[in-house]
Amino acid sequence: MANVIFRSSPLTKPGPEPRLKTPGPVLSLSTCYPAPCRFNFHFGFAFAFALAFPFALALAFALCAGLLLLPSQARAEVQNGAPTYAQHPEALAFVAQLAEREQLSAAQSAKLLETLGQAHFLKRVPPLMLPAPSGTAKNWALYRSRFIEPKRIQAGVKFWRQNQATLNRAQARYGVPPEIVVGILGVETLYGEQMGRFRVLDALATLAFDFPAEHPRAAERQAYFQKELAQFLLHQMPAQRLGSYAGATGLPQFMPSSIVQWAVDFDGDGRLDLDDVKKPADAIGSVAHYFQAFGWKAGQPTHWAVQIDKDRWQQPENEDKATLLAPDILPSFSAEQMASHGVNVKRPQTSDPKDRLALVELQNGSDEPSYVVGTENFYVITRYNWSSYYAMAVIELGEAVAKAKLKKAP
Repeated sequence: MANVIFRSSPLTKPGPEPRLKTPGPVLSLSTCYPAPCRFNFHFGFAFAFALAFPFALALAFALCAGLLLLPSQARAEVQNGAPTYAQHPEALAFVAQLAEREQLSAAQSAKLLETLGQAHFLKRVPPLMLPAPSGTAKNWALYRSRFIEPKRIQAGVKFWRQNQATLNRAQARYGVPPEIVVGILGVETLYGEQMGRFRVLDALATLAFDFPAEHPRAAERQAYFQKELAQFLLHQMPAQRLGSYAGATGLPQFMPSSIVQWAVDFDGDGRLDLDDVKKPADAIGSVAHYFQAFGWKAGQPTHWAVQIDKDRWQQPENEDKATLLAPDILPSFSAEQMASHGVNVKRPQTSDPKDRLALVELQNGSDEPSYVVGTENFYVITRYNWSSYYAMAVIELGEAVAKAKLKKAP
């Protein structure tokens, strides 16, 4: 990975290929602290940490200074009782733990606290993280229609033509074909048209400290967003940076840890810029590098069509389908093993018989499901978004753009 320059130097200085560090203790769930007299309470609260953390005395003074350094509008909101994280007890504990783990100086700790103090609780974000109500039928045809549609295909053709050389260079370096990169950027942001309107700092703080407790994996997901918030703070990403309600940002909608680990300065200008729609080279290179890092195999298809022995599957107590779906989308079977369970994989004889495959079921509401067999490259796409529906949308959008591009060729 090329060295990159953020808008300001990170507090921790990674090498050429920075990696996400092991997170500290997971903090418990909470809601924004609305009590009055917050200044006095948290001044004492920060000093209390001195018993457990040697640097906490510095944090206490940093807290006082941080409140005074907030922009005037944010200061007024704090004084009026609007929820911010400048005075949130778990946010203070989070900064204390982060400072101890990273061995930050008092000045660096104060900087973290000052930035986090600018974060606002976003009331409408936590409900957006809740899964669909139980019993809601998945519908691949409906999901597909949101992305494989004329506007997105036409925009993809234009994007591909304008960035042909960069897409080819990314394929040469990382082995990822243009249609996959084009599919990702089209599904994620419509090639930069829809990059999100939430401040990433606000979204990450809200989900790090106020993740909805009713989520079935609340503790796990909250820990994830705390790791992302840590990366945002440690690398001093701009407080005004915009993105999705989940904290993803830029043309490829990278989370902070993905920016730190996988983003590349692909145009070689010394700056990392994932937001520039007119110069998307960094976004293109970063997506391709991400897939290479997760094991993309150059030249391997993403999936194969299948023919299923439905009569066999419908026999009483038949376990073939259950057996094949048990590993979910993790490639676990050879084509021979799939055939032994009633699934004939339609692949050329030249394909590698050692390839591991996964049966992918795409539900269609009340209609019969659709099935394909995913390769290891299909699985790699799901590392970007853990959904087989998402992966198929990326693949089919890329294919549709490639087809339209050929039709419009002079």
